[in-house]
Amino acid sequence: MSPKEQLEQLTHGTATVLSEKELLTKLEKGNPLRAKLGVDPTAPDIHLGHTVVLEKLRQFQIFGHQAVLIIGDFTATVGDPTGRSSTRPSLTREEVLANAETYTDQAFKILDRELTEVVYNGDWFRKMSYEEVLKLNARVTMQQMLQREDFKTRLDGAKEVRLHEIQYPIMQGWDSVEVRSDVELGGTDQLFNILVGRDMQKSEGMEAQVAMCLPILEGTDGVKKMSKSYGNYVGVDEDPDQMFGKTMSVSDDLMDRWYTLLLGQERNETLHPMEAKKQLAFSIVARYHGEKKAKEARADFESKFVKNDDEAVWPEVDLGDERRLIASVSTAFLEGYDVKRSGGEIRQLIMQGAVQIDGEKFTDVKGILPQDVNGKLLRLDKKRRVRLL
Repeated sequence: MSPKEQLEQLTHGTATVLSEKELLTKLEKGNPLRAKLGVDPTAPDIHLGHTVVLEKLRQFQIFGHQAVLIIGDFTATVGDPTGRSSTRPSLTREEVLANAETYTDQAFKILDRELTEVVYNGDWFRKMSYEEVLKLNARVTMQQMLQREDFKTRLDGAKEVRLHEIQYPIMQGWDSVEVRSDVELGGTDQLFNILVGRDMQKSEGMEAQVAMCLPILEGTDGVKKMSKSYGNYVGVDEDPDQMFGKTMSVSDDLMDRWYTLLLGQERNETLHPMEAKKQLAFSIVARYHGEKKAKEARADFESKFVKNDDEAVWPEVDLGDERRLIASVSTAFLEGYDVKRSGGEIRQLIMQGAVQIDGEKFTDVKGILPQDVNGKLLRLDKKRRVRLL
């Protein structure tokens, strides 16, 4: 892609870019950019809200740029005060490193592990002398720090702001100097911290990084940002059935936003909203668990919540000229759900009366299906159906 084409793709879906002109200038130089994302593994798992910015970082990788993932093993022990009405509880480094292991495993479901530079900011902060820390603090003013809305709100409400919290934006800014980032990614709530990084780089005689902020994803309640503490999250490592079901619980309005932020596409307006939501849930489950699990999750959901089989949209299977019952059921399992069933398992289902066409049971293991099955619904078991072609 040309620099302008890359710019258009990279800025698509963002909330703030400071500035697009600077980003274009960097792209026009023709060198791979260093795109930075800092994460504090304060919990062992990530949810769909985290994936919005990870997907954007992956896009930089696809375009040939260097993704730099900073694990905040030092900053996580301090705790990001962004959006907090009180001081975060502190974590030990051991807790942070344990979280980092599962956190990164899940992040690499999105990022290309081989193309990601992973660094730990404890590597530089733990080497700093107190004199170096004081010099770092001298680069910013208290007035700058108190411009932060969350600090002002807490002070106005007579709530304490601990001095170590004021250090956090300074540390995040210094990370940008250490890794020489060209672009820093984050949510819209990270803009202040990213701008501190720009100032830090300028004071070091470096070219300032571009600030790229992504929208904050609302959780399943459609009101608050997705968070475990609010109970409105969908974890990327959750059971496929649970992931599918939680996605189906979102409102139609939120569905449109999830399509945009999680899949980078618009929903098909010609589809019934229920079917569009099922396709959203299917795509999300397939992204993290594969299509086989996504098909099973959809079948499980429809078996529980769709009262009339004819209202559901089931996988379509073409049996060709095959009409032998066991062979037909085997093909339906494999093509419809990517599930391989043994002959013995299929015989058991037939003898139990599980195999039906439009409600008619087929209990003879040597049975033959009717010739005209076009459009009919073949029931395989309690959860799975296929529409025959």
